[in-house]
Amino acid sequence: MDALKKIFKFLSSMTFAIILLVVLAAACAAGSFITQGQTYEWYAEAYSESAAAWIMALRLNDAFHSVWFVVIALFLCGNLLLCNVIRLKSLIQKSRQAGEPKKEPEQTADAMAHQISDPVQVFERLRMPKPKSLEQDGKQILFSVKNRAGIWGAWVCHLGILLLILGFGLGQMTKAEYTVYGVPGQTLLIGETGLFLQIDDFQVNLREDDTVEQYTADITVFRAPQGSTAEPDSEHAVISVNHPGRMFGMTFYQNATGWAARVTVEKSGSPIQSEIVCAGEYLPVVDLNDLVIVFNAFYPDYVSVPGSMPMSASSKLNNPGYLYSVYYKGNIIGMNVLLEGEQVTIDDYTVTFTEPQNYTLIQIKKDSFTWLAFMGGITTMIGLFFAFYLQLQAVCAVRDEDETWTVYGFCNKGGKLYEDLFSRAVQNTEKEAGRKE
Repeated sequence: MDALKKIFKFLSSMTFAIILLVVLAAACAAGSFITQGQTYEWYAEAYSESAAAWIMALRLNDAFHSVWFVVIALFLCGNLLLCNVIRLKSLIQKSRQAGEPKKEPEQTADAMAHQISDPVQVFERLRMPKPKSLEQDGKQILFSVKNRAGIWGAWVCHLGILLLILGFGLGQMTKAEYTVYGVPGQTLLIGETGLFLQIDDFQVNLREDDTVEQYTADITVFRAPQGSTAEPDSEHAVISVNHPGRMFGMTFYQNATGWAARVTVEKSGSPIQSEIVCAGEYLPVVDLNDLVIVFNAFYPDYVSVPGSMPMSASSKLNNPGYLYSVYYKGNIIGMNVLLEGEQVTIDDYTVTFTEPQNYTLIQIKKDSFTWLAFMGGITTMIGLFFAFYLQLQAVCAVRDEDETWTVYGFCNKGGKLYEDLFSRAVQNTEKEAGRKE
């Protein structure tokens, strides 16, 4: 039984909480510095084979979903919960006692004054609530207390941290992320959600110095109708960088942009394929899949400098240049830059690039526990406010036999600052009384 008590005491101790926080911080740092979601081969090439083996063995490639991370988070949540449950009874009792005058104020006061003729002014100068008048041990007492909520500061802060960890942990385990990109007019499937994203419009706003000021996408998300007569369930939003939209329980972020163009393939002079392709994508020729056209990069204001890589003089569409490469059966057979109106011929096939336009890349996140993490953050801030700005203060005035009053001051922080504050209030009260006399 004693061993169980010791274990319980340790699990609910501040020492164990600090150990868990250090370990959790180290785990979060590892998950931040190590690229997540990659393969063994990727880590072996990026670091080394031995490092890759350790990363895969410790699940550092998916740290926030690993068993050990969940166990650490659960232990920390349990520790915080035990701390709060254990302290709850004593805090309730302490809060009740703070609302009552002390039996022997002269022994516990942080500051005191003798022979005050008008104690009410001391209460007012200390900005205390209107004092209550009561009788204790045959003596008249005036008593006032403020900032009792300050007693709960650490407890509320612990509760907020608990909610934060729960919200973050549950969110990481259950969240879903999707990425779609395209140009206005396209409709794209959002993963396995059964929802479609339609890009209605996309604008890139530039500053006077030709740098990007903002990306703005006008999008509609809808669910395909069930039945031929049903209307599609849809929601609409305008999103931009740092201004996401929320639809169907998901958050849509304007993440990035790039260039796209229409790639047209003709065979013996007849069009057989015409598709919008984003820079970095490839297009297999429809009737000869071994022949692949890759749209490597786009230069809106193409400039050719001998001996150097292709470049763009500005972001304006003055002289569009399309860097392409052609592969056949996995082997590159050609690479060059096409200008507007030019074409490349591969045997019977002719390829042209036209209609340059910006595409929008939209990141979509679904986290059912964001609200819990948000509530945790708010609760933590409230707890910190209680702890640092709501200092419990009480003032008690006891009427002496000579009809004068002895005033006592109590503050949970105490210290020289409170003594000085109390002394100034008493001195100013005495000065005011002296002037009246």
